[in-house]
Amino acid sequence: MIDYIEGKISELAPSYIVVSSSGIGYKVFTPNPFSFKEEESVKIYIYNYIREDEYSLYGFRSKEERELFLKLLNVKGLGPKVGITILASSTLDGIMDAIDRENILYLKKFPKVGEKLARQIILDLKGKLVQNKESSGVINDELNEALLSLGYKGSDIKRIAKDINYSLPIEEQIKEALKLLIR
Repeated sequence: MIDYIEGKISELAPSYIVVSSSGIGYKVFTPNPFSFKEEESVKIYIYNYIREDEYSLYGFRSKEERELFLKLLNVKGLGPKVGITILASSTLDGIMDAIDRENILYLKKFPKVGEKLARQIILDLKGKLVQNKESSGVINDELNEALLSLGYKGSDIKRIAKDINYSLPIEEQIKEALKLLIR
């Protein structure tokens, strides 16, 4: 199994990116391919989708985004193509909030999500994302290590944890954290 790929973006397309790493180009379906730039160095968290007639890679900027995608895949009648369009059309917090509040109208705005699937998403995921939402106030290991190596105290890092957008790439999370710590 592939957990993540580090490399450079060599191609952008409407539904996927190609990440070049060690002489291999990985075609990775991602929620917003044009949020990347060609030749940008990236770390993409991967979900391996393997069926007897298909082997595809789905990639995400953060582990949290991948976790929500995996939870969406557990919904009856929702496959990876619909899951990726849901993530492309909203924020992680927006999706979790809609499920938590049983907001069917919000969920129906996503492509290929009708009334029946929106209700199924709520039925299957309501209450299961609350933990995820609360844990987004917990600093992830990579960010925590980076801030500790810069000399910040654990107590200061915990104080700003709830104000960081974890759907951003790690470099942006660090910038955001540093701005909050300087205050």
